[in-house]
Amino acid sequence: MNKTFLLGIALLLLVVLSACGGYAAVEAPESLATVPPAFAGKTNPLGPDASTAGAVTFKTDCASCHGDTGRGDGVAAMDLNPRPANLVELNSTASDDFLYWRISSGVDGTAMPAWKGLLDEQQIWQVIAFLRTFK
Repeated sequence: MNKTFLLGIALLLLVVLSACGGYAAVEAPESLATVPPAFAGKTNPLGPDASTAGAVTFKTDCASCHGDTGRGDGVAAMDLNPRPANLVELNSTASDDFLYWRISSGVDGTAMPAWKGLLDEQQIWQVIAFLRTFK
């Protein structure tokens, strides 16, 4: 099966499951969870130029929920409870290790999937470089 088909199935499954699941609160930037030891201290090894590739991945895999500008207002966001995180706000307080953890592992009680295995480590860091461009 090709990657696009699998990602489409994963997104559809997430939307369906989120309609049935609990309603956990989205992490507010001021109350971020503690990064687990396996992720603590990680920093983006890529430079800001990686944001160009990260923008492509973000548009393909993230924008439907988080919106083109990362404000949590994508086309799928209205049907999700809790709503996707506003990445512009999160960007102001979240460290690289926090973002890497959440993108890799997903967020329980939300529609945020674990991207580890769907995106490789470099792609995750590229997305983080792109998130850092949000103002």
